[in-house]
Amino acid sequence: MDRRIPVLVVAGFLGAGKTTLLNRLLRRREARIGVVVNDFGAVNIDAMLVAGQVDAMVSLGNGCVCCAVDVTELDDMFARLTEPRHGIDVIVVEASGLAEPRNLIRMVVGSDNPRIRYGGLVEVVDAEHFDDCRARHPELAKHLRLADLIVLNKADRVGPERLDELRAELIEIAAGVPVHPAAHGRIDPALLFDLPDKDESPVAQQLSFDELLDDHDHDEPGHHHLHDGYDSVSFTSATDLDPRSLVGFLEDPPAGLFRAKGTAAFGVRGENRKFLLHMVGRHVVFEPAPWSRGETRETCLVLIGSGLDTAAATARLRATAHTAAEPLDEQALLPVWRHVPREIGDRSA
Repeated sequence: MDRRIPVLVVAGFLGAGKTTLLNRLLRRREARIGVVVNDFGAVNIDAMLVAGQVDAMVSLGNGCVCCAVDVTELDDMFARLTEPRHGIDVIVVEASGLAEPRNLIRMVVGSDNPRIRYGGLVEVVDAEHFDDCRARHPELAKHLRLADLIVLNKADRVGPERLDELRAELIEIAAGVPVHPAAHGRIDPALLFDLPDKDESPVAQQLSFDELLDDHDHDEPGHHHLHDGYDSVSFTSATDLDPRSLVGFLEDPPAGLFRAKGTAAFGVRGENRKFLLHMVGRHVVFEPAPWSRGETRETCLVLIGSGLDTAAATARLRATAHTAAEPLDEQALLPVWRHVPREIGDRSA
């Protein structure tokens, strides 16, 4: 399942900074990014070419992804971007400023392409002009509740007290969706998607393209790595878990949790498979798979989020262990099977 390419939808009203965020990602060298955009003129194509990270860039003919009536057009683009020869690590779909995120999510989730998976909806919000934007676009609240992660951009343009107020307001509006402050669209890509493993040479290297072109002013107010922080928790358990407890944790996640991934071992009678887990926002997917030869039977999970209480999250995960002497009945796996895609479940039956 991890070999599937995540499709990340970046949305936000005009001026929020979503194109700036996309350009920042493209100027990083950690991953190869496939892009579907609505406006070529707004994206720094020179950065794409020089960084050498984009093998394919596609724009819908009607200018707006969410308005495409025939989903096969988007599927054709996903097919082009996911060709193995490109080596794409993540696909980013940048919505137009007036795009309806719900339709975009449906298109990605409903795609028949076996090489992709939904990577989440990132809603970019302008901290400086949030009140004006909300007044002009009452539907903003609905968009925020659909998001898997809210990036509170331009956070350096408001004071600390106002920033705290905005975060609290957004969390309340969006019913607990994680809120991540950012300045100038800077966000660590590891928060959004998995970075490929690379062997880095310890010797001195030339400055990267991103470092050469970075317009970051280290003396600007609020520089204190506002955009850098995210929280990560690693959890390992040699004791099999109770599947009902783990699903309960995922369906009612701790505040700030954005992604979860890894392998789970369940204490269910006769169950000799591992279950691969991938969660983004409210979207949970399990996939049963055999243990590899020599692989230790244990649960290994990683949680990623913003504003995540790591100690509390770890304690809740520990509480999902099945410590009774007798294994659970196979009915205990029913909550897990609800999150196994139908085509995978049919193959596993």
